[in-house]
Amino acid sequence: MHARFPVAGNQQRNPVRETAFSANPTQEAMSSRIDLPQGTLDLLILKSLSLGAQHGWAISERLRDVTRAMLEVPQGSLYPALHRLERRGWIRAKWGTSDNNRKAKYYELTRSGMKQLAAETAAWAKLTEAVDLVLGMA
Repeated sequence: MHARFPVAGNQQRNPVRETAFSANPTQEAMSSRIDLPQGTLDLLILKSLSLGAQHGWAISERLRDVTRAMLEVPQGSLYPALHRLERRGWIRAKWGTSDNNRKAKYYELTRSGMKQLAAETAAWAKLTEAVDLVLGMA
């Protein structure tokens, strides 16, 4: 079951099941993967971009690295989310050249995106505080 929580400007979203691309994942790796609550992928992308402009693959890699591979965002989830955030005006894209000399679309936060990140971060903090209280019940 996926949690639903209010976030400024947030619309109902489909849950994202994060999966690995490994051809032969271990049972332990598979069991350590988690489902993201609805709307969380947008928050994670906005946070990743708050550290500087990145292309899609770099965003995915940063999320995988920071979460110790508990989240591996498939392209089929990442790119629709990036396009949605761009349509909402929270990020903008510019073409550039990647480290390996390939043409890549780099995404960066807009002022509106920074405000959205702050709002979603505050909502996430409230949600996790409430869940912690419930889980701590005797």
